Amino acid sequence: MLTDHHRDIAHSIQAMYEKAFFHLLNRLHQNYAIDNLTLAGGCAMNSVANGKVYRNTAFKRVYIQSAAGDAGGAIGAAFVIAQQLDGYNRDFVMDHAYWGSSFSDEQISQVLNAKSEELKVQACQIEAIADEATLCQRTAQAIADGKVVGWFQGRMEWGPRALGNRSIICDPRRADMKEILNLKIKRRESFRPFAPSILREAVSEWFEEDDEVPFMMKVFQIREDKRSKIPAVTHVDGSGRLQTVFKATNARYYHLIEEFHKLSGVPMVLNTSFNENEPVVCKPEEALDCFLRTKMDVLVMGNWF
Repeated sequence: MLTDHHRDIAHSIQAMYEKAFFHLLNRLHQNYAIDNLTLAGGCAMNSVANGKVYRNTAFKRVYIQSAAGDAGGAIGAAFVIAQQLDGYNRDFVMDHAYWGSSFSDEQISQVLNAKSEELKVQACQIEAIADEATLCQRTAQAIADGKVVGWFQGRMEWGPRALGNRSIICDPRRADMKEILNLKIKRRESFRPFAPSILREAVSEWFEEDDEVPFMMKVFQIREDKRSKIPAVTHVDGSGRLQTVFKATNARYYHLIEEFHKLSGVPMVLNTSFNENEPVVCKPEEALDCFLRTKMDVLVMGNWF
């Protein structure tokens, strides 16, 4: 349990880090007069400091890839080898993190069949919904009804953040949703915030900064008049560690949020990683096991609801 004393120490360390961080960045800008910045390394995972770059430096654009810590070195190594093999595409932009494993509906069906007895015991109803619009509408309605939804889709994310393919999705409007999630699934400290996944074009309406944050690497202040509308994703200081969602890079997740927007007037959902106290689920069997042993309400895997 984190005490007030521990929090004070954490805040002091964060303040010291930010002082050094912004000093270095401002010196860089003075020396090179370049407005674009990219960050990598473990410190680049400090989303609170990252979100303050525009307010505390002269940089205009900041890019931080999805695995900015040590694991991200693999991307650099891959680029070096690709360049040596004349396979390097200089036009490539890493605008999404969906590079991991994916599973077909047939593979998911096999997993469901293997667990059919356990699913029967828990009185689970299983339905295949091939039409994406219907699937997203049904899921959005479940979220709007206060259900906790496991969302297992497409390729797994590269990096530590769940970005809408291995996610647990909930209604950000419910003040009790943090407590529900921690009670049903996460079993973690109540002060730790959950993230808003927001349609890219809605960012300026809901946040004080307007920027692309596809990898959930920045914390921005939520507009004061909006905070009471989305208490489940608003931290105690009025901030949110957002993820901007683009139709071009994750159409199904975008459509889900669009459908929730139609129902609620809110263009975002609460997004947290699909796991209990374990690594984020990768395979369908891991997702199903997590669903069955927790108090999650709905599991959507591929076209299976």
